Amino acid sequence: MNEHYLKIDFDPGRTLQDQIREHLVATILSGHLPVDEPMPSSRRLAGQLGVSRNTVVLIYEQLVDTGYLISRSRRGYFIAPAFHRSDALCTELVPDLPGETPDWLSRFRHRPSEEQVIVKPNNWRSFEYPFIYGQVQHEFFPIEQWRDCARKSLSGMSDRDWIHDSVDSDDAVLIEQIRTRLLPKRGIYAEANEILITIGTQNSLYLLANLLLKPETRIALENPGFRDAHNIFKTFEATLHLQPVDEAGIQVDARLNDCDYIYITPSHQVPTGAELSSERRRALMHLASEQDCILIEDDYDADINMQQKPVPALKASDRNKRVIYMGSLSKSISPGLRLGFMVADETLIAEARALRRLMYRHPPANNQRQTALFLAQGHYDTYLRKIRELYLSKLDRMQSAIESHLPGMHTVPVSSGASSIWLEAPEDVDTEVLSWAAAHDGVLIEPGAVHFLSPSPPRHYFRLGFSAIAAHKIEPGIAQLSRSLERFRSV
Repeated sequence: MNEHYLKIDFDPGRTLQDQIREHLVATILSGHLPVDEPMPSSRRLAGQLGVSRNTVVLIYEQLVDTGYLISRSRRGYFIAPAFHRSDALCTELVPDLPGETPDWLSRFRHRPSEEQVIVKPNNWRSFEYPFIYGQVQHEFFPIEQWRDCARKSLSGMSDRDWIHDSVDSDDAVLIEQIRTRLLPKRGIYAEANEILITIGTQNSLYLLANLLLKPETRIALENPGFRDAHNIFKTFEATLHLQPVDEAGIQVDARLNDCDYIYITPSHQVPTGAELSSERRRALMHLASEQDCILIEDDYDADINMQQKPVPALKASDRNKRVIYMGSLSKSISPGLRLGFMVADETLIAEARALRRLMYRHPPANNQRQTALFLAQGHYDTYLRKIRELYLSKLDRMQSAIESHLPGMHTVPVSSGASSIWLEAPEDVDTEVLSWAAAHDGVLIEPGAVHFLSPSPPRHYFRLGFSAIAAHKIEPGIAQLSRSLERFRSV
């Protein structure tokens, strides 16, 4: 028996039983174990792995039940005959033959990998002061309630719903929760056939770009703005118009007159956090009607707005169906959930649904049902109340710390609904380089140049998110960033 294949480096964050079972299954499938010899005895393997004998016996019996092993009286456990052909099971890499591989570069129509993107390190949790945007503090997530909804989605009649292919349909319970619970909070009232579930805002944008954009289509974007929206629209070769923003949001003037579509983030402009003024909201709606233009409203973080009376969505005043509204649950529930929704005229939603069917049919039905239960059971609203209180406290700490340690760097009035702050460093500071220097001091910041969509962007802006950092870390983190900046400028 090749027992060196049965050594395991255990992960303390997972159960021993799961790790041993997965390792045994992988080893059996790899074809490295002899099929004519018994597996190590339960006592021997338990001693080798440092676990109880009962744990190994239980795993062996589970592998018998699932067909990986067979039990022979007085001889022990053997690999089942179905897994005896090691040549059919081998996962070893086969070396490429020179000159035989296709020239993929010449076949690509687009090279998305060459587009500039927002870079967020996967190891952000290892930073002492992670001022990263778009992540959350996992310890505040209501994991027990989320698990309870998962259990309920697997029991009773629910399991008969999500286990089947829904073709192009969405979970009716989730649609109803969005229609009656989420949208009215933004002043939006829609029918079920005007709502489509997507796997996030970027997926909604991609569907729209695929359906609506042509090279002669002119679409306006905020500048600075959402980089991924720019890249998506560019992929479909639309004519891009970059419209400047200021402390009142996107500037509404004659430069927008010839646009077929205008993409906007009116509640909290990306990345500045500016809230679109009432005057400009009215002007945009008037322009859309007068110029036969469509507004694409990205309301990505509406539910975590801490304002007592948040301004309604643009879609709330849409009487001529000229606003396509996009919402997301990524910022409120979890970034990894990847669930969003689109609200628009039923004709557009029907085509988007047909296109989505060609791409992935529908978002995973189990995720939809679990989320629907999370909303229906009231867990979502309870969680939001806690998160809003937490973010409001963090925002106060952020503003106080910035005024103390980074004075004069504020760019726009910070809305009480924002979860990040957009700052302007002195012009001689390249925040891309500063971010590397700060990272060595345990401070993670987001350089701002990537958000400017025109060539030769200013390089002295940066964004500080506060959704992921612990509240008590904010002030010392800003103080450390100030020291990093001073040291950086003195070099």
